[in-house]
Amino acid sequence: MTLYDIKPRFQALLRPCLVWLYQRGVTANQVTLFTLVASLVVGSALALYPTPMMFLLLPVFLFFRMALNAIDGMLAREFNQQSRLGALLNEIGDVVSDIALYLPFALLPYAHSEWVILAMFLALLTEFCGVMAQTLGRSRGYQGPLGKSDRALLFGTYGLAVAVWPTALVYSGWLFGFACLLLLWTCINRCRAALRSEA
Repeated sequence: MTLYDIKPRFQALLRPCLVWLYQRGVTANQVTLFTLVASLVVGSALALYPTPMMFLLLPVFLFFRMALNAIDGMLAREFNQQSRLGALLNEIGDVVSDIALYLPFALLPYAHSEWVILAMFLALLTEFCGVMAQTLGRSRGYQGPLGKSDRALLFGTYGLAVAVWPTALVYSGWLFGFACLLLLWTCINRCRAALRSEA
C-alpha cells in the first residue's frame, strides 16, 4: 500500500482545476515544465539558505507539486495530449525535481551528507527500475514502499519537523539510512514485478 493507491481520489478533487486550466489552453507539457522550474527554484532557495526554518517551504511545495503532477497526467490522458516529449519531460522532471528538493538536506547542521547523497542515488534508481518495466513491454512500475509520493510524504514531514523542532536534525542519519533501506526495497520490488509480468 502506497500513496499511489489513493491517487484516483486525489485526482477527483483536482478535476475542477483541471477543466479550468484546459479551457484556458494550458497543456500537460507546460504544467510539467512549470513544475520542474518551480522545483529548481525552491531547491535553490533551500540550498542557498539551509536553515531549519526555510525547510517549512518543503511540505507546502511538495503538496503543490503533487497536485501539479496529477494535473499534467490528467491533461495528457483525458484531453489527448500524450506525447513522447511529454513522457520524457515527466520522467526527467521527476528525477531532477527530487534531487533539487531533497539534496539540500545534506547542507543542514548535523546532516549526514553521505546518507542524503546515497538516498538521492537510490531514489533515481527506483525510477529507473520503474521505467525498465516498459522496456520489457510492460506497464511502468510504481511499486513501493518508497515511491515518489511516499518520498514526498517522508521528506516533507521531516522538513516540517526540522522547521518547528530543529532538534530533529540529530536524527538525520537515522532517517536517511532508513530511507535508503526502503528505496532499495522499492528497487527490488519493481524489478521483481517486471520479471513476474514477463514470465
